[in-house]
Amino acid sequence: MQIHIAAFLRRAGLAARLGLVLILVAGGLWSPARAALPADVVLNSGVRYHLIARWGVERLNRILQKEIPQFAGTQVQYTPARNAVLLYRVTYPSVIPERGNQPTMATGLVAVPDTAASTLPMVSYQHGTVYGKHQVPSYPDESPETQLMIAQFAGQGYVLIGADYFGLGDSTEPEGYMVKASHQQACYDMLTASRAVLADLKRKSDKLFLAGWSQGGFVTMAFLEKLEHAGVPVQAAATASAPVDVFMALNGFLNFPRKNDANWVNSLFILSAFSFEHYYGVPGLARSLINPPYYDVARKAYLREPFNLADLPTDLHKLIRKEYFDPQFFADSAYGRLVASTQAYRWVIRTPVRNYYGETDEAISTGLGRLAATYQQAMGSGNTLVQAVSTGATTHRGTFAHAVPEWKAWFDKQ
Repeated sequence: MQIHIAAFLRRAGLAARLGLVLILVAGGLWSPARAALPADVVLNSGVRYHLIARWGVERLNRILQKEIPQFAGTQVQYTPARNAVLLYRVTYPSVIPERGNQPTMATGLVAVPDTAASTLPMVSYQHGTVYGKHQVPSYPDESPETQLMIAQFAGQGYVLIGADYFGLGDSTEPEGYMVKASHQQACYDMLTASRAVLADLKRKSDKLFLAGWSQGGFVTMAFLEKLEHAGVPVQAAATASAPVDVFMALNGFLNFPRKNDANWVNSLFILSAFSFEHYYGVPGLARSLINPPYYDVARKAYLREPFNLADLPTDLHKLIRKEYFDPQFFADSAYGRLVASTQAYRWVIRTPVRNYYGETDEAISTGLGRLAATYQQAMGSGNTLVQAVSTGATTHRGTFAHAVPEWKAWFDKQ
């Protein structure tokens, strides 16, 4: 039977292919593990996409009720999913701004509610820092944060999209961690690709919302900046634990450490140093920051090559050269100057924004979590479109888990 199914899928039109797949999946007669997925649908724009899974309501509610509480270490009341979701992996053309608009291919996810509705609101979700190349939206089984967004938004009638960022997913580039213009470009072109995919599926979106956690909170604000500059309407944007000023964040870890600082903040220096070196074209940048005994293992961590995690010190005084603990040296260094330009809040924001922050977040201080709102409201009588919202005494993951249902309730009202 599998041979005949595969042959049919290659010959049939898109509607017939997807229809048969869904019938067989629902009936338990076919699964991606037992037969090849449908071939990519190729659009004139160079965008390619294919169905990777259909998640039913039971699976979505299991994510909300069991899996996310385990991931986040906290109990949150989520609105149950109402509909199944079709998941598509998308491959799309883009360019790398920092490398002279060098052409590249990137990947992302489009999650479409399995309903009869032809016009749907859309949420563009920007993911947080990951340590596995496939812990990203287009590989949702490997990304708990993406699973939560699918269950809470696509499971209730929103199209959910998410770019993997350059260097992640199926991208062949080195990772561009916190490289602002590349993040903006990847997300912008993913939005364009997603709209092309929806059109091919005879769907469209009438509202656009942005959301992101941690690194994804920074990317969300940077993406909003690009969209506003391009005149693309956004109904609202929301973040959780967003490091909107990376210079502030890293200075805190170096010179004003807190007792609850996470032991994984070493990775923020490693990933940004090597990413900046490659994307901004500054040879030796990472070597100038990292102490020689740890350079090779740090480079392996950045390249996702095998390494022993115990070989990377969590003590920043061991990992990073001592001169960087001098605030003036850090600010004047090549690395520090690039870090200082990595911000996403210093423009007059015209879109309603809510930045959620946790008061016991081990990665983002309350001051940093409130920074965008503080800056916007300090201008004259104050730009009140940007608000900072506390999720209480929550951890980094807990802040995200508690913010998501509030994002949903707020977006529903727009």
